[in-house]
Amino acid sequence: MSETENSGIGFFEKYLTVWVALCMAAGILIGKFLPSVPAFLGRLEYANVSIPVAVLIWLMIYPMMMKVDFKSVKHVGENPQGLFITWITNWLIKPFTMFGIAWLFFYVVFKSFIPAELAKEYLAGAMLLGAAPCTAMVFVWSHLTKGNPAYTVVQVATNDLIILVAFVPIVKFLLGVSDVHVPWDTLFLSVVLFVVIPLTAGALTRGHMLKAKGQDYFEKVFLPKFSKTTISGLLLTLVIIFSFQGKVIIENPVHIGLIAVPLIIQTVFIFFVAYFAAKAIDLPHNVAAPAGMIGASNFFELAVAVAIALFGTSSPVALATIVGVLVEVPVMLALVGFANRTVHWFKS
Repeated sequence: MSETENSGIGFFEKYLTVWVALCMAAGILIGKFLPSVPAFLGRLEYANVSIPVAVLIWLMIYPMMMKVDFKSVKHVGENPQGLFITWITNWLIKPFTMFGIAWLFFYVVFKSFIPAELAKEYLAGAMLLGAAPCTAMVFVWSHLTKGNPAYTVVQVATNDLIILVAFVPIVKFLLGVSDVHVPWDTLFLSVVLFVVIPLTAGALTRGHMLKAKGQDYFEKVFLPKFSKTTISGLLLTLVIIFSFQGKVIIENPVHIGLIAVPLIIQTVFIFFVAYFAAKAIDLPHNVAAPAGMIGASNFFELAVAVAIALFGTSSPVALATIVGVLVEVPVMLALVGFANRTVHWFKS
């Protein structure tokens, strides 16, 4: 990848896999040698939600939500074909193919390595990832593939709105199919805590700052102040989670790699579904590339948050969502490279 292609992704984001691996190691060491730390954090809960983790997740999601311009939704009719591909891929294909691919690997291909009870929980984690399409990071992937900025903004805004109504029923249905039963009110509470509240706060902050200081100040001065907040919140969350997950990982170290396999396959598969669908109907490359990217990548912050809220910080479900964080950046950068090498496949 050229220097120009790399310019859209920051140092911390580019090496996110490295930081996740370091957090994994730090968390495991804390859990093993300083068990009083996770024991203390485990007591800081309200309604089964870890208060420290909830605060950190809000720090992750709130800055991303400020980037979403919901006024762009009024332009939804200007390139409807690309949006239809995005919506169909994200909500009618992705959650169900993730379930199918993960089930195949956890219950059939890796049957000798993963006990059935763990397979069920890993499947639930993979499914949470599949039901949460990317929001903020798609701006980065779109930029790296020279995607149409206006289309990308509409794409992200509409998907954030769809999450509010589609995420809970899809998760409820697929969890039920995998024999994991979660109360409706718990799911709705998770969406309110980790989507509605930060989404509302982000939109209000964006509106206030644009009115008070203008677009130029907001984008070039205000937003950059939060550039490290999301990554810092994510990494601190991972240290806490891995401090709880140490025993599971030490006893099943190979499981990290096994969980990664279906997640990687799903990511690549979904990218090609959207990318080639866009090519088939003669959409330009600057629409096809971001359409593929938003389907392929995941809103892993939401998946991690919901996994923790539903199953706890020490659950294998949360571990599976974190493996999604581990593989996301290198796989997406590989897909960015592929998209940039195939521009000539498209008419414009």
